[in-house]
Amino acid sequence: MAGIFKAYDIRGIYPDQLNEQIAENIGRAYIEFTEAKKVVIGMDMRPHSQPIFEALAKGITEMGADVINIGLCSTPMSYFANGKLQADGSIMITASHNTAEWCGLKLCREHAIPIGGNSGIADIERISTEKSWTCVENNGSISTYDIEPEYTAFLRSFARMNRKLKVVVDYANAMGSYEIKGIEDMFEIIPLYKELDGTFPNHEANPLKTETLNVLRAKVVEYGADFGAGFDGDADRCGFVDDLGEIIPMDLFTALIAQDILSDGPATILYDLRSSRAVRECIEEHGGKAIMSRVGHAFIKAQMRENDAVFAGELSGHYYFKENNTAECQGLSFIKFANLLCKSGKKAHELVAPLRKYFASGEINSKVSDAAAILDEIRAKYQDGNQYELDGISTEYPDWWFNVRSSNTEPLLRLIVEANTKELMEQKRDELLAIIRK
Repeated sequence: MAGIFKAYDIRGIYPDQLNEQIAENIGRAYIEFTEAKKVVIGMDMRPHSQPIFEALAKGITEMGADVINIGLCSTPMSYFANGKLQADGSIMITASHNTAEWCGLKLCREHAIPIGGNSGIADIERISTEKSWTCVENNGSISTYDIEPEYTAFLRSFARMNRKLKVVVDYANAMGSYEIKGIEDMFEIIPLYKELDGTFPNHEANPLKTETLNVLRAKVVEYGADFGAGFDGDADRCGFVDDLGEIIPMDLFTALIAQDILSDGPATILYDLRSSRAVRECIEEHGGKAIMSRVGHAFIKAQMRENDAVFAGELSGHYYFKENNTAECQGLSFIKFANLLCKSGKKAHELVAPLRKYFASGEINSKVSDAAAILDEIRAKYQDGNQYELDGISTEYPDWWFNVRSSNTEPLLRLIVEANTKELMEQKRDELLAIIRK
C-alpha cells in the first residue's frame, strides 16, 4: 500500500497498488477512525469502481456501519448527499483527472469535511496496514438512494437566467454528464464526448492541460456559443471558455462568480494566493470581503468555515460554495456564470476583459534536490518586499509579486509571477528561475 495515501486522498494504479482487499481494509480502518454509523458512497464510471465499491462496502458493513449507495455520481453530488442525508461521512470512488488505470478514494467526515494527510489519512493508513480495527458482532446494511432529483432542485433554485444560453460542454466521457444532468434543459447544450467511458478514448479529463480544451474552443466559435465548459473526470473541476474561444483563466473565473454572488449583497470570499491581483480588486470593488487562502481543498474548506465565507476559488479550477456543504459544485459555477451573462447583457469575453490587466507566468514547476536551501536564498534576496509565508514564500512589490512553494506530493518547487507589464513579469520570472534551477 506504500505510496497510495496522498495529501488529499487515496490514489493508486488498479489492481497493483489499490485493489479489492486493500479497499476492504480501508473501509474497516475508515470506520475504526471516524466511528461513523452511516456512510454515503458514490463512484465514477471507471470499470473497476464497482468492484472497489463492493469491497469497500464489505469492510464498512462488517464494522457495523450502514452504507448508502448513491451509485454513479459526480464528486460534488457525493458532497451534497453527505449533508442532505445527514450521514456521518462519505467516500467517493474516483481517480479524478487521472488516466484509466488509476483508482482513488476521497474521504470525508460529516458535512463533507475532508479527511486529508494532516487530518486522518495517515491514521487510516496505519490502521489498515496494521489491521488494528475492533471486531463487532452485528453487520451494518447496504441501501441505495437516488440523490439526483434533490441535487437538481438544489441547482435550479439558484438560476436567474432570462434566456437560454448556447453552451458547448465537453464531458470528457466522464461524470460531468451527471453533474449538470438536472439543468441541461435550461440551456441549449452542444455536447462533446458525453458517453461514459472510463478508458477516456478522446482525451485526458483534465482541463488544467489546456490542450484538452482545443476541440471545445473550436466548437464554441463554430456554433457561436455563449461559452464553453470542460469537466475533469469526477466533475469537481471545470475549465471555462469565452464566446471567442479563449480560455478564461481559472483565477479570473473566481472573480466572475464573485460578481454574481455579491449582487445579492456583501459577503466574504476566499481566493487562493496564486490568483491575480485582479481577483481581490474585483471582489472588493463589488462590496465583498476578500481573504487570501493557501493552496489545497482541505485548507480552503477549513478557512471558509472559520471565516463564514460563502465562496472560494482556486487556480486549479476548484470552486467551493457554502451552500454545498462548503465544497465544490461545478453545477453552481455553471448556473452563476449564466446568471451573470444574462444580468449584465454582456458577452463572456466582455466580462473577462477588464480582469485581464496584469501579466502572469502561470505556475511553473521545477524539480529540485534541496527545496529548503533554495527557499532560504529566495527569502533573503527578496526581504525588501512585503513578504509572508501563508504557503511557501510570497513577496509583493508595487508593480509585481511572486509565490514559490513546495509541492505537497512531488519533489518540486512551484513558481508563479505576476507584474504590471509583460516585460517585468518575464524579467522577474527568469530571475527567480535562475535561483531555483541553478
